[in-house]
Amino acid sequence: MKALNRISVFGLGYVGLTFSICLARRGFRVIGVDVDLEKIRAISKGVPPFYEPGLKSYLNRVLNDHLFSCTTDHFQAILNSDVSFICVGTPARSDGDVDLSYIESVSNDIGEALREKDDYHLIVVRSTVTPGTTEGVVKGIIENVSGKKCGIDFGLCMNPEFLREGSAIYDVLHPDRIIIGEYDKKSGDLLEKIYSEFYGESTPPILRTSLANAELIKYANNAFLAMKISFINEIANICQKTPGADVTIIAKALGLDNRINPKFLNAGLGWGGSCFPKDIKALIKYAESKNCNPILLKAVNEVNKLQPYKAIELARELIGGLKGKRIAILGLSFKPNTDDMRNAVSIKIINELLKEGAKVVAYDPAAMKNAMKIFGDKIDFASSALECLKDCDCCIIATEWDEFKRLSPDDFIVNMKDPAIVDGRRIFDPKKFTSRLKYKAIGLCLNNS
Repeated sequence: MKALNRISVFGLGYVGLTFSICLARRGFRVIGVDVDLEKIRAISKGVPPFYEPGLKSYLNRVLNDHLFSCTTDHFQAILNSDVSFICVGTPARSDGDVDLSYIESVSNDIGEALREKDDYHLIVVRSTVTPGTTEGVVKGIIENVSGKKCGIDFGLCMNPEFLREGSAIYDVLHPDRIIIGEYDKKSGDLLEKIYSEFYGESTPPILRTSLANAELIKYANNAFLAMKISFINEIANICQKTPGADVTIIAKALGLDNRINPKFLNAGLGWGGSCFPKDIKALIKYAESKNCNPILLKAVNEVNKLQPYKAIELARELIGGLKGKRIAILGLSFKPNTDDMRNAVSIKIINELLKEGAKVVAYDPAAMKNAMKIFGDKIDFASSALECLKDCDCCIIATEWDEFKRLSPDDFIVNMKDPAIVDGRRIFDPKKFTSRLKYKAIGLCLNNS
């Protein structure tokens, strides 16, 4: 089996760019492909189109080593690589189903280029797609356009990614497992060989399965994690009505049960981002198309829809009516260590505050530019956490950045008009804060509340 060290990656978003750079750092020659010419130009100059810790330095290193390049030319990419990974977006449609237009477009591009190529080529789908897409859409389009036969002229695999924004590089380099959905054994063997070369002696467990299983594994994985978060948030809401209860203690006890483990049991204002919301909706839609009624998945989604508004309820309990009040929002991105604001809970919170007539000032270490595109001049933006607190009536912690965890009660007392904090992410010690100022937190009900 020949060495497959020439790789093309179609789609240079969070998944594709991070994966490309990590491959290049391990010695593979990688060509990144994207239809956005401005994005290609920026990446080629060493400027990634989004914030991800460590990504910029990795990118500049592989560019300097001439192991990574990018282009808009799909012919160039296919003809100069042995393996192509599809990492394009699969956004949600208005009805919750998956929009496969990017998948269809890139499959057509790959088919056109394969028509001009004699050598065997492996196609690997890493985009999140519903069961049946890899074989029914990708394979069908490539065969029709190229005139070639899957399993003979080209191989096909489905290889879901499990990256977390904010720690994507770590997740590529240290995965829990590799899932290989294979059209045939040859395709699976080739992809396993790539990962064996990439990870060497640190190769994680590899599960080889059908294309449909691999597609569904990704959805099931995200749905289960979302379910854990919605579950602990439901418990947190019960705790808030139970004097003496604290969800962080309950979560700690649950996490000590090795059947449960502590991950994704941090109560807060709900989950956002690009993956969980669209994947839950897509799985519900797919289940319904198969005449299944996914009651639990619907409940998971419903709990999360309502959770951000708990911050508004707690703010009212602290300061009464919100009209005319100046509210500080610390944290705008959907999670720390990213500038991504897609489906961020801060958007729901801010819009509700504005609807009630509050004045909002916000700060985030990375997501300010993206927030300005969303809110424009509807809210004020601060250049630091302390500036954000100035003369405010209440502060809502919406994202658990480490920078905010270092704030002390004195920081709020000195800067705010009448210090009141809604700890939406449970980053502060209630004992330290309740003795000095007005403090409410998700999942916390003190005896004297």
